[in-house]
This record gives sequence, structure tokens and C-alpha cells, in this order.
Amino acid sequence: IISDKKALKDFINFPYLHYKGHPLWIPPLRMEQKKLFLPKTNSVLRDADYRFFLLRENGKILGRIAAWINPIANAYWKEDIGFFGYYECINDMAAAGMLLEAAEQWLKERGIHRMRGQWNFETQDMGFIYEGFDLPPVILSSYNYPYYNEHMRHFGFKKIKDLLVFNADVEGGYQVPRRFIRLTDRIAQRFKVSVRQLDMKRLVEEALLIVRLTNASLRNNWGFYPVDESEAEQLAKDLKSIIQPEGILFAEVEGRAIGYIIALPDVNHLLRGLNGHLFPLGAVRLLRGIKRLNRYRIWALGILDEYQKKGISALLFRYLNDSLAHKKPYVEANWVLEGNTLMNNTMKQLDFNMVKRYRIYEKDIG
Repeated sequence: IISDKKALKDFINFPYLHYKGHPLWIPPLRMEQKKLFLPKTNSVLRDADYRFFLLRENGKILGRIAAWINPIANAYWKEDIGFFGYYECINDMAAAGMLLEAAEQWLKERGIHRMRGQWNFETQDMGFIYEGFDLPPVILSSYNYPYYNEHMRHFGFKKIKDLLVFNADVEGGYQVPRRFIRLTDRIAQRFKVSVRQLDMKRLVEEALLIVRLTNASLRNNWGFYPVDESEAEQLAKDLKSIIQPEGILFAEVEGRAIGYIIALPDVNHLLRGLNGHLFPLGAVRLLRGIKRLNRYRIWALGILDEYQKKGISALLFRYLNDSLAHKKPYVEANWVLEGNTLMNNTMKQLDFNMVKRYRIYEKDIG
């Protein structure tokens, strides 16, 4: 159990050792990682019950895991689910068993009957890569060794959901199908929809609008629980330096916002070789590189219930393509639920390629 600053530092630093030299793992900024694990800089932890575990043998770190309970999620779902996240472990079943058992026992002591993960604190950072290990992680997503899935199966965890990743590369020759352009033109005319970019001068207000749209439109989605406005304000401030207005669009009808789409510049592409350090050269690389970036992650999409199944999501994808077209972008649409027929069909209509699969596991510990 992590009980002091030195142990927490070791917990945070372990992945940098564990993946050292790996060609696809991209070291996140250490200063941002530290913020994740402190309540004063991560609003999620202010409401959650959590514990961090670090496994050592003769002073050498073998692995880490976080166990946590989100009372907001459990109240919304009317369930008693405990999460595990930030799992990293050497390729050793005994070590894996000790980490998972520590998290499981801690959750059971608090009345939890089901354990679900990988499920990290960050919004939409969940699941282990199950297919697609040949692609580096984009912004706000993680990478893992393939054997983590073997650890899960060995210790009784079963698949609860798969999350799919799709991509398209305009510079590599991708074009939005003409039939899709004709379709979205008809949708815009039929429902009198206009589309606008994010207003950076009203960033916090725009972030709160996204929260309200999210909570109204995604409430029936698997894994969703209400987003707190303080989380949105924090995230807006954290991402302010990388947000590009042309990547965040709102669909409106008669001046009323009915949906949004968010594409974030993939700054992970700029973090290679920095080993998580912003100084002395990292800050310069980021400042110079962000405006020139042409890699994006479609991070979020929300449409009000009354406008769902009317093609508004397709319309937003089309307008996003138009908005970013001058950059000839590479785009990834991340974490599309395998059971979300509407979104999966939209990806097919767009001729996006399915390139990666994340898997979330669950185990009955009652």
C-alpha cells in the first residue's frame, strides 16, 4: 500500500522503467501523471475511495495497481462495482496474482461484489489493448503489453465490453465518400442544422455546455455516469494549450446546441523521445509542433435524444472532415462501443478502418 511521497513517486515512475526502449509506448508527461494521483489536482479523487499498491521484491518493483470506488457511478448505476486501474506488471503470473488479489481484497472489505478494469481515473481511459498492438497510443489513451490479457483470463476475469478504434488518413489517400456528402447535405437541409466552431474566448462556458449535452445525450450509454461540472472546468484548463477550435464543433438548430464533436490534436506524437520531461527541450517542441500537428483523436461525440438516429452524428463527422481538410489529417475515432450499432454503421459509411480493440474485464468477487 502506498503510504508516503517516495512510494507514490515510485508508483508513478514504474511505467517509464517497465516500457523503457519500447518502440510504441509513448512516455506521458511526468508532471501531468503526478496530477492524476493527487486529490488537489484531480477532482475525481475528491469523491472517490481509492488505494494504490506497489509490488516489490528485494527492492525491485515488479508491478503496480490502483483500486478505487466511484460512489457517483455506483449510485447512478445502482450497482456495487469496484474498479482497478493503472495496472502494470512484469510478465509473471505470481506477481500478477499478488497485485490483483491486493486490489480485490481491498474492494471486498468495502462491500464491493464486482471488480472491473482496466478503468483509470481519466475520462475514457479504460480497457487493455486486445488487438492492434502495432499502433502507438494517441492522446489520453494508454498502451499495454499483450500478456496483460493473459493475466486477466488466468485470474478469472471475463470480458464485459470491447471498445473499438477506427482510423482514416487523408494524407494517405482517404476521402469522405461522395454518397456520404450527399447524405449529410440532405440531413442539414431537412433538420435546418448549422455547425459552428468552439469559441475560445468563452472556453469555460463552452465546456459547461458540453457537460450539459453529454449528461443529457449519453445517459443511456453503457459505462456512462454524469460528468461533474468541476471535472469539465479542470479538463478545459488542462487542455487549453492544445485545443484547436476547428476540431471542436457544435451542431445547432435555431441557435440551440443539439450536439457536439471533439477532436483533440494528438500531442503524443510530439512526446516521443522526451521520456516524460517537459524541460529543457520538451516545451519548445510542443509549442512549435502543436499548430503544425495533423494527427487527431476524435475523443467525444454527443447528440441530444430528440435528434439521435437522424444522422446528426454523421453530419458532425462530415463537417469535422471539412474543418480539418486543409491539414490532410490522420484521424482516430476511439472507444466506440462494440454494441453501438449507430456509431459502428457511421464508421462503415465513412469507410473508416477498424484498427484496434480494447477490452474491459470484470470478475465476481462477492
